Amino acid sequence: MPAIVGFVKVISVGSSAVVQFGDSVQISPSSSSKTYAGSGSFLTGGLTNSNNAVSSTNTSDPDVQDNTNNEVANGVNI
Repeated sequence: MPAIVGFVKVISVGSSAVVQFGDSVQISPSSSSKTYAGSGSFLTGGLTNSNNAVSSTNTSDPDVQDNTNNEVANGVNI
């Protein structure tokens, strides 16, 4: 039985975003992307605290091509 505890705060939902409440059998994304960000970049909530001293983000990516997402989770090629 699904339950929501506390408040739900949705700030922004993009065109390819997925918002799901309750039970779900399968959630299959239709696109993928890569994002580089430093520590404390994606903190969410009404009150956050991030204590970072010296921080760096490793953006080394030796792959020529990442996952192209040509196959969705149900096994059907698109």
